[in-house]
Amino acid sequence: MIRLARVGARKQPHYRVVVIEKDRARNGRSIEVVGTYNPRTNPASVDLKSDRIAYWTSKGAQFSETVGKLVAKYKPATESAADASKPLTPAVAPTAAAVEPVAETEPIAAA
Repeated sequence: MIRLARVGARKQPHYRVVVIEKDRARNGRSIEVVGTYNPRTNPASVDLKSDRIAYWTSKGAQFSETVGKLVAKYKPATESAADASKPLTPAVAPTAAAVEPVAETEPIAAA
């Protein structure tokens, strides 16, 4: 499971986004730290390792409710920049009929 583990002083929460077995304690031994979340900054600072999150979700890890919201809201800037640099390609290849130019016709002369 990918969820938050609280660190930081009393009344000053700071969280790590961790991959951990579902049955372990909130701050129990985690498998890997895949990001951080600090709600005390304005705006909240979120640092996520998108490649590691993608790896763990491909292995079957599920997000906690809070982490799912964070991932949806704070996508890394590197991911959006990479998407912007990719050329746009159509999802479906055009058919031959759609590619052929339309034949021009001569205007009909007035009688």
